[in-house]
Amino acid sequence: QVQLVESGGGLVQPGGSLRLSCTASGSIFRIYDTGWYRWLPGKQRELVGSITSGGSTKYGDSVKGRFTISRDNAENTVYLQMNNLRPEDTAVYSCNADISATIMDVPRNYWGRGTQVTVSS
Repeated sequence: QVQLVESGGGLVQPGGSLRLSCTASGSIFRIYDTGWYRWLPGKQRELVGSITSGGSTKYGDSVKGRFTISRDNAENTVYLQMNNLRPEDTAVYSCNADISATIMDVPRNYWGRGTQVTVSS
C-alpha cells in the first residue's frame, strides 16, 4: 500500500518561508512526475508546480520566483520551498504522484491528504 504524506505546513507571517515535504512510503519501485497543488479558500484547485523523475520543474505563474520544488529520490521525498509568502498563498497544499510498486506495474496516481499553510500577521 503506497501512501503520500505531506508535512511542514503551519502559520507564517507575510514575507516568511516554509518548506513542505511530500514523502512516499510503502511498496515503491519508482516515483514518476510529482505535483504540488493547493486549494485556495472558496476557489478551485490550483497547480503550484511539478517535478519530473529527472528533476525538470515547472511552476504556476503566481508562485514563479518564490517557490522551488526539489526531490530526493533516495528518500522518496519531494520538497516545496516557499519563500516570500503572501496572505493569498493561504491554502491546503497537497502532493500528487504517479508511482509504480514493482518493475512490472503500470504507475498509479496517488494523493496525499494535504497540509494547511496560513500566511497571516
